[in-house]
Parts: sequence; C-alpha cells; structure tokens
Amino acid sequence: MPMKLNGGQTPAAPTNKLSGGGQTNTGLPSVGIDRTQSAQQQLAQLKLGNRESTLAKVAEVLQRKGGGNELILEVKGRSLAVAAGDQPPDLKAGDLIKVMRAGNELRLMGKLAASEEAGIAKALAQRLPWQQNLQSGLAQLLSSMNAGLKAATQPGQPPSSANAHPLPAAARQALEGWLANMAKANSLQPGAGKAEGSAAQVKQWLAESGAYAESRLLQTGGQSTTPTDFKLALARIVTALLASQGHKPDTFNHLKPLASPDLMHAPLQFPKMVSATPSQGRSEPASVAQTLRMLAGMLNRITVNQLHSQTLTARAGAEPGAPSSTLLVEIPWLTPQQEPRVAQLRMEQYEQLGGSNNPPDRASISEWRLNLAMDLDHAGPLHFDVAYRHPGVSAQIWAEKQSTLRQVHEELPLLRRSLVDLGLEVTDLECRRGSPRQTETRLEHRLVDTKA
Repeated sequence: MPMKLNGGQTPAAPTNKLSGGGQTNTGLPSVGIDRTQSAQQQLAQLKLGNRESTLAKVAEVLQRKGGGNELILEVKGRSLAVAAGDQPPDLKAGDLIKVMRAGNELRLMGKLAASEEAGIAKALAQRLPWQQNLQSGLAQLLSSMNAGLKAATQPGQPPSSANAHPLPAAARQALEGWLANMAKANSLQPGAGKAEGSAAQVKQWLAESGAYAESRLLQTGGQSTTPTDFKLALARIVTALLASQGHKPDTFNHLKPLASPDLMHAPLQFPKMVSATPSQGRSEPASVAQTLRMLAGMLNRITVNQLHSQTLTARAGAEPGAPSSTLLVEIPWLTPQQEPRVAQLRMEQYEQLGGSNNPPDRASISEWRLNLAMDLDHAGPLHFDVAYRHPGVSAQIWAEKQSTLRQVHEELPLLRRSLVDLGLEVTDLECRRGSPRQTETRLEHRLVDTKA
C-alpha cells in the first residue's frame, strides 16, 4: 500500500499539495521555486503526466510560520515546495522518494532505501579525518625494527630511550615478511616492459597493496596467512602488539587514530603528492600505544582509498563522461637507501559505445586512463598521464624541476620505441613543466534519473 503524507488542512485529503506562495522559516523565498505559479503550471513544466511516477530528492524539511510542515523537493532538475501536513514527515534532507502525480497534487508512493553510494560515502566521511600518511608511518615502523619500542614508564618517571624494548617477534615477522616482497627502486630497469615477468610483477604489487585485502580473506574463508598483503600485514602487527601488552583484539577499536595534517587539505584529491623528506620517523622510539594509534591511521588511509574507489565506481553513469570503474591505490616502495616512498596510482575505465564512425571490431573497446604520481629525491615530483585504447596510446609527463624536464625530454625517444615494441600505436608523447589539474570528489547524495 503506498505511503501518503497528510496534505492540506483536513484529514480527508491524504495527499501532498503543492504550496503556492510563502517563505521558508529563514524568511527568504526558496531558491529555484516560482511560488507565483499554480500547482498545475508547476506540474506541467515537469512534463509529468497524470498517474505518472518519478523520483524526487528531499532538499529541505521546513516548519511553516503559520503551522504545518513543508518539503522542498528536487524533481527533474526543478525545486518544488510541497505541503506536508501538521505532523512532521518521516523524511530528512537527502532522502530519495517516489512520487506520483494525481491530478494537480503529488502523492508520496514510498521512501527509497539508501543507495549504495550513500552508504559508502557515509563510511568514507567517517574515516577521512583519521588518516595517517603511509610514507611517514612506514618510516616509523622501519625505525622500530632497529630502535625498538619505548617501554611504558611509571608515573613520575621521566621517559628514556634506554628503556626501549625490541619489536615483538610476531610483529617483526609480519613486517619482515611483507618487506621481502615490497617494491624496490631497482625492481624494474628502464626498457623492461617486454621482459619476462615484468607485467606479473606490477600486477603482484597492485594485488598486494592492501586494496584487495577483504576480497583475499573472503576467498580464503578468513584464514589467509600470506605475509605479502600490506593491509593484512599491518593488521598482524596490530594483533602482535596488543598481545604483547595483554590486550584483546577489540581494544584496538577504542583507540583514537593518529592523523596526518597534510591529508586534511583537499582530502579527496587523488593523487595528492607527498613530499619525500629525508627523515619522517621519530627522533626517539615510539611507545606501543603511539605505534598502535599510528597503525590505526595507516589502516584508515588504505580503507579511505578503497571506499573512495567504490564511491567513484558507484557513480558510474550518474553524469556524462564519468568512468565506469575507478581504482585508487598507493603502492609503497623502497629507495636504494632503504627509505620508504609511496607511488599513487589512479586507474579509470571508460566504456566506449559503438558508433557509426567506429569499425565493427572496435565498437565496444574500453578506454583506460592511468595517472601515476611519485616524488623522487633528486628528480622531484613526477606525474604520468596515460590514455590507452587498443591499439593506441598517448602519454603526458609532468615534472616540476626544470632539470628533470630536460632529462625526460631526452628519454622520450626511448619511451616511444619501447611502446612501439609492445605493438602499440603512439599517438602523442609530451612533457610539461608543473603538475596536472586534479579533480576532487564531492561527497553528496546524487539523484540519478533512472528509466524503467
């Protein structure tokens, strides 16, 4: 049975009536609403036939000065003011509802369950303020392998680095197991694109970045013991540290994660370059409590990238030109000096629909776009923008240092030959000074116009 809001001033009319004139409870007219028009005129502009239903978004719930309640609805790109009776409606701003035209009135047919995107966006927003920079977090973890962790001091006793205890054996084993398979600066040499195993190596780094940790656990029934997944390795370090203090695993849920200030500025911009400063660890050993809070922030950072990817993928089709799927991932790697760095990768797939100008064999080929960002000690920040649609490929390389820009220009012919050797048609190769313009995700509840 369809739900109906109490409309009008008498119980005999269980419908929502379009409001004529008036103001909101702020004393200002509602934006985008022409209150001089009759309900019939407003519905006619929507091109909504009698007994026809559509989706609407609740933009605002208002209490009218003269009594009763009013809803501001967004319907087909227009704003409508709807009288909702004397009882507060069971609706809030952002809710999606289904409405039907009945003569010159709108009837509420039902409230839609929260969309997949809304649930993901809510979880993402909850973790955004509690992210720890993976690069600085890794530097601290590597430091703890040598310096140990600071022992807890008694009340009134001054802290001393001499009281540091070695990293618990189980935590050290988890960290060493992951480090053994971590990407290294010399893992792939220039021109190694066609070398046997190169593609498999890159695929392994992606698979073990932590982005697929939960999927890995589902496949193994939660019994995964692989030491190479970044997120699972961090979780094993957490478990070992808690056990060394005699705490249960659920204690971790009550810790306040450490957050990195640099991740609070434009938190949904990805990639966002992280400065490669020489020393990012503490000057003295951290305590177990500090390390656990840092690990909580690092796990949040990986989870934010996962949820951010899901949010963007869930919006596929919400607006023209949007990618059908998006993957955001940070891949840690080690410099020759054994210092941790992070490469940020954004990969997007764009579905290409067949057209009259497309050959039949290429009508449904997807286009892939890849954005890779990293900060190298001497070369400085580098961005790589690559677009691939078989068999064509184009690339733009951005460098912030003039010396790096000159070096990249010298290497472009080698890059072109390497791409041609892979069987690709190089349509464009370009190197520019600076960095590409980035777009930032907006966490908002979008109303998608769906058709049966």
